[in-house]
Amino acid sequence: MTTTGFTDPRPVYTRATEQAAALIKTVRPGHLTAPTPCSEFGVRDLLSHIVGGTRRIAVVGEGGDGLAVRPVADGVADEEWAQAYDDVRARALKAWESDERMTAQVRVPWGEVPGHGALSGYVMEIVTHTWDLAEALGHPLELDPELAEFALATARRVLPDSRPRDEETPFDAPRAAPEGADVYTELAAWLGRSPLSRS
Repeated sequence: MTTTGFTDPRPVYTRATEQAAALIKTVRPGHLTAPTPCSEFGVRDLLSHIVGGTRRIAVVGEGGDGLAVRPVADGVADEEWAQAYDDVRARALKAWESDERMTAQVRVPWGEVPGHGALSGYVMEIVTHTWDLAEALGHPLELDPELAEFALATARRVLPDSRPRDEETPFDAPRAAPEGADVYTELAAWLGRSPLSRS
């Protein structure tokens, strides 16, 4: 849906969180120390980041300061990741229900932007981290390509070809996607990631 010159990211964010929730439910204890394409995170760390980052965008949607929220979930027991994510994504979806949030200026790590821009950025984040997790788990579920198309369009719009890797831009330089790559692999490549080696 287009609203006053921008595409409303809320339906896409809802679908993206549903996809992430379904994948998180497949995580088993033996997966938690496995590597992910996000080189600084194993699976447990990635889950903590997903839950913490979702809490951050929930706080932003509620009118709070996103920079005041660390994108880390402390104190979550290993068997509670799925419930922790379900709880925080429900909070985030509720926080962004109001149409006014779409045009309100909000504060996120990359600056002050309209709400629709902030939430689009978090679509990109959760879709990318869902791919990271799927790679680590051996792709137990088929991922929705339309979500990756939205995320890739956002990434190409907001992240330049050449960029530093720092607190504000926590992605490596783009890599070349292999010929014939699917849209998730294209998204990963744009954000400097590579599929895990299965050799």
